[in-house]
Amino acid sequence: MSDRIRALLTRRRATLLTVAVLLCLPPFYLDAFWLRIGLFSMAAAIGAIGLALLSGTAGQLSLGHAFFLAVGAYGYTWLAGDPGPGLPTALAVPLAVLMAGLAGGLFSPVAGRVKGIYLGIATLALVFLGHHVLLTAESVTGGFNGRSVPPLSLGGFTFDTGDELTVLGVPFGAEERLWFLGLALFALTWFTARGLLRSRPGRALAALRDSETAAAVMGVDVARHRSAAFVVSSMYAGLAGVLLALAFRRVVPDYFGLVLSVDYLAMIVIGGLGSVAGATAGAVFVTALPLLMTRYADQLPLVAAPGSAEGAVGPTEAARYLYGAAIVLVLLYAPDGLHGLARRARDRLRRRRTPTTTRDTVLPTPPPPAAAARPKEHTP
Repeated sequence: MSDRIRALLTRRRATLLTVAVLLCLPPFYLDAFWLRIGLFSMAAAIGAIGLALLSGTAGQLSLGHAFFLAVGAYGYTWLAGDPGPGLPTALAVPLAVLMAGLAGGLFSPVAGRVKGIYLGIATLALVFLGHHVLLTAESVTGGFNGRSVPPLSLGGFTFDTGDELTVLGVPFGAEERLWFLGLALFALTWFTARGLLRSRPGRALAALRDSETAAAVMGVDVARHRSAAFVVSSMYAGLAGVLLALAFRRVVPDYFGLVLSVDYLAMIVIGGLGSVAGATAGAVFVTALPLLMTRYADQLPLVAAPGSAEGAVGPTEAARYLYGAAIVLVLLYAPDGLHGLARRARDRLRRRRTPTTTRDTVLPTPPPPAAAARPKEHTP
């Protein structure tokens, strides 16, 4: 048994190493368009993992995820920019994440006592309130036109195109440099989230989702764990906002609206609730689809190129129709999402590889046990 476990761990490590090497190769072979898709997908995956912990694991509905992404994005821009404190960008990143966590902590008393659709409506107010603040606080946010995002600098290395950098004959611009930063942040999010799900607090959150009464009987503090899940989800969203700001290089209020919150709900539903891998798959699907349809709009039927005649279906609207249909199909035929489909396909493949005994096989029957000898009866 120990040999089997050791072989399984070795196989998993080899798989992780192979995936890590493959994810480091795109900057050397792909152009800026595909790298931007990867960057936006990694940022969306970080935020979707946070929402999956809140909605999929703790069973709490949140429509205010866009608000916490805005806190992270604008928090970094203000802390590192001018006007603003002008802090070092390496310090502004964790402070922006802490700002998002603080905003979630201020709202956590509501999240600890309200659940379901009522919490969704309460968090919906955060989106409208945040959008109003972003438009009116021009000295901090830049108003309607937004603000330029200062490039991140770590130890003298700047994630920008300011200085020329060539690696293995490939010029490294902002997208190539940010790709590895996004990989590092995504890996940090992936392993911390999986560790949280496997820990005692993660099991307590899963118990809350299944039955609050049973969880309370087992000694789980319902309000405290709900509040903690909301704060952790807010910090993940703040980190995603920072990466989005660095990738976009400019933040504007209109991006952080209700549509963005709905997009994140679509990500975790399509990928599979309560799954880190499912949230990642859903984030890639929802993020990459409109960008791909925009680029190849002239080659797709019933899709008009951006800026074409009025009344035509643009690529962004067509993408929303498609992943709206995907949500319906997932809810009807695969409630556990893409992650569940992949797991069932993997299990089916394993069963096919495992030799089984067929019904036609005749097993040899063991010989009947010998009859016990009886003592001879004496005749009278």
